[in-house]
Amino acid sequence: MEEKKSFLKEKIDIKSPNKNIVPITTSICSEGKLSIGGCSIEELIKKYDSPLYILDETTLRNSCRAYKEALEKYYPGESLPIYASKANSSIFMSNLVSSEGFGLDAVSEGELLTALKGGVPNEKIVFHGNNKSDKEIEFAVSNNIKVIVDNDHDLERLEKLSNSSNRDLEIMIRFTPGIECHTHEYIRTGSFDSKFGFGIEYLNTLFARISNTKYLKLKGLHAHIGSQIFELEPHRDLGEIMVNVILEAKKFGHDIKKLNVGGGLGIKYTENDDPPSIDEWVRTISTSVIKACRKHNLDLPILMCEPGRSIVSTAGITIYKIGAFKEIPGIRTYLSVDGGMSDNPRPITYQSNYSACLVKNPLNINSKNKYTIAGKHCESGDVLFKEIELANCKTGDLICVFGTGAYNNSMSSNYNRIPRPAALLVCDGEAEIIQKRESPFDLLKYDVLPDRFIKQN
Repeated sequence: MEEKKSFLKEKIDIKSPNKNIVPITTSICSEGKLSIGGCSIEELIKKYDSPLYILDETTLRNSCRAYKEALEKYYPGESLPIYASKANSSIFMSNLVSSEGFGLDAVSEGELLTALKGGVPNEKIVFHGNNKSDKEIEFAVSNNIKVIVDNDHDLERLEKLSNSSNRDLEIMIRFTPGIECHTHEYIRTGSFDSKFGFGIEYLNTLFARISNTKYLKLKGLHAHIGSQIFELEPHRDLGEIMVNVILEAKKFGHDIKKLNVGGGLGIKYTENDDPPSIDEWVRTISTSVIKACRKHNLDLPILMCEPGRSIVSTAGITIYKIGAFKEIPGIRTYLSVDGGMSDNPRPITYQSNYSACLVKNPLNINSKNKYTIAGKHCESGDVLFKEIELANCKTGDLICVFGTGAYNNSMSSNYNRIPRPAALLVCDGEAEIIQKRESPFDLLKYDVLPDRFIKQN
C-alpha cells in the first residue's frame, strides 16, 4: 500500500496549538481510523449524526494557558487576556475561558448575555461594536460592563447616560492606528479606511472633548489591526503607537491605565501556513510596550489582548457524511456532503482554505483521486474544497475538516432552511453536548401567518 505524506504525521506543538492543523489529542486508532479527545469519530457520528461540530477541551485549555503563561513571562505589569467571543460564542465557551482566567469581548446584547450566563465576571467583560443600540449600551452600563467607544454616536449617548445618573463612567476608546498587514481585506481593521474606531488624526480633538464632559473618565485605549496575521512587525509597531497615544492623552489630563492591543494571531489551516507561536506574539507585543513606556518614563499600563481564532480554531473539527458523486470526464469529480456554507461560510466569503481527511483513512493511504467537495446548498459557490486529494471514497464515508472551531459555528446560518449542527466537547474519552442540534421544526418557531391568510385557507 502506498502511503502519502500526511499532515497528520506532523509533530504536535503542545504549547502553541495555533501552529498545528489538528487538535492536540488527535490520534489514529488500531483500526487505522480517526480519534479526537480519546473518542472514535465513527462512534460519535453513530450516536450524534452529521454534520457535527467537535471541540477538543485539551486544545482549548492549552491555548488559553499559553497566553496566560506568556503574559506572566514577558510582561512585568498587570495583564488580562480577553477572549474574542465572536470566534465561537456559547455559554460553554464563556465558562471555559473564564475558568482559565480570561475576560471576554462581546459585540451585542446576545454575546453579553452569553458571557454573563457563562459566569464571566462583569468587570472582565468589554463591549465593542461600531453601531451599538441604545438598549445594548444601557444594558452594558447597568451591568457595570466597560464600553469601548467606537465613534461619536457612542460618546454622545454615554455622556447622556452618565449625566442622567450623576455618576462617573469609565470608558475606553478604539482608534485606527493606520497599520497595514497582509491578510484578507475583509478582516483588515487597523488601516485608516475602516468602519471601526476613531481615526488617529482625530484623537486630540476627541481627548479635548472628553475632558470637557462632567462624568466620562477615559482610562483605556484599544486598537486592532486585523485577523489571521502571520507577521510580527505590525504588532511591534502597534505597541509603540499606542504608547505614543497615551502621551498625547496625558496632555489633556487623561490618565490611561489600560492598553488593549486586540488580537489577530493567525493559525495553521494548511501545510503552507506558518504562523508565529503564541509565545512569540505575546513577547513581541510585551517587549514593544515595555520599551516604549521606559523610553518615555511611563508606568506600565494593564496590558489587554483579545485572542479569538488562535484560542478556538485548531480545537475544532467538523464531520460531514458523503452523499452524491458527479463525475465530469476530463474536468472534475464533485463529491457532495451533508453540510456546506450554512455551517462553514468562510470558503464562499473569504476563499478560505482548510485541511481534511477521510475518517476511515486519515493517512490517505493509496490516495489517487482528486475531488471537489461541494456543499448541499442551492449555490454554485457552495464549495468547501477544490481538487483535494483523497483516497477512494464512497457514499456514506465520513470526512473530517480541521481548524473549524472559529467562525464556523458563530457565522452559521439556516440558508435553505437547513438546521444548524450539534456541537460536542470531547475530553479523556468522554463526549458531551454543548449545543443541541436544531430540527426543521425549530426553524418554524418565529414564523407568523397573519390571521387573514389563515381565514382565506
